[in-house]
Amino acid sequence: MKILDWYILKRYLFTFFMMLLLFIPIGITVHLAEKIGKILENEVPIDEVLVYFLDFTIYFAHLLFPLFLFLSVIWFTSKLANNTEVIAFLSSGVSFTRFLRPYMIGATIVGILAIILGLFLAPKASEGFNDFTYKYFKRGKSAVENTNVFRQINDNEIIYVSNFDVKNNSGNNFTLEHFEENKLQYKITASTIRYIPKDTIYRLTNYVKRDIGEHEDELDIIRRKDTLFAFDVDDLIPVIYAAETKMYGELKEFIAKEEARGSSNVGRFKLVLYRKWSLPVSVFILTIIAVAVSSIKRRGGMGVNLAVGICIAMVFVFFDKIFGVMAEQSDFPPLIAVWFPNIIFGILAAYLLYNAKR
Repeated sequence: MKILDWYILKRYLFTFFMMLLLFIPIGITVHLAEKIGKILENEVPIDEVLVYFLDFTIYFAHLLFPLFLFLSVIWFTSKLANNTEVIAFLSSGVSFTRFLRPYMIGATIVGILAIILGLFLAPKASEGFNDFTYKYFKRGKSAVENTNVFRQINDNEIIYVSNFDVKNNSGNNFTLEHFEENKLQYKITASTIRYIPKDTIYRLTNYVKRDIGEHEDELDIIRRKDTLFAFDVDDLIPVIYAAETKMYGELKEFIAKEEARGSSNVGRFKLVLYRKWSLPVSVFILTIIAVAVSSIKRRGGMGVNLAVGICIAMVFVFFDKIFGVMAEQSDFPPLIAVWFPNIIFGILAAYLLYNAKR
């Protein structure tokens, strides 16, 4: 690796990590100022607060990883352009593609960090961040979608609960249907269902079991019945942010189970899965765009390049959020929702790179 490569690579990595070190404390300060009232009101232990802000740091860095990278590349490349260093490099016979090589090496290093962060560090941090948030900041709000719960719990059984109270482990209007070879064998209904952790049983009120016969059905009606089922409360209503807290292998298994159970949140869970790989790719795309935009010396200096870069970054975030919401709230394919911004900005990167070479 030549002097030019080392020079740009060191500036690339140094500026990126300095950007993280500058913005993360600002994010922590703003977040602390916003939440300090609830922290004091709930008398949260200081050790829990410190762990929470450590989780918040990782969560915040992972969330805004591409933007930090994009702005840092815009910043230091604009300084190179304003100091006519870029012109000096290219005038010495170095092609623009060769000039871009150390940026791609830096993007590879940052991309590997993004993969490590997304696969190993972010899930644990997300769990701590969300658990703390719902425990102290969103008290009274449920971390699960507990109305009209309709799930396939195994190959043969489907359950339904109109609503479920997580605190009391109880639900209303419970129904279980058991099938054999796609034929209904029996159906259980109850006005209420309650899980009793001490005895690991379910207590059904106004229990009715209908066994489907060839000529007539048999009814079993009991005022109250204690029984066992092949599911637990966590399987019945997983937390909304469950996918964010799982490692890659666990997440794939979790999504497969949720698909089999007919969960309405599969689109949201798949978004988390696909973003683990789309984020490292976006690092390369945004690096190319940043270099192409900021390597030209403009009238107005770095301010113009930063303004253009911020506008592009905001559009990227806008596309990412819009398509993410579409995948969560509709039948829009999560794979397209995750990769569409990368495709659009990949085309933009190719166009800007072509013009920058010229």
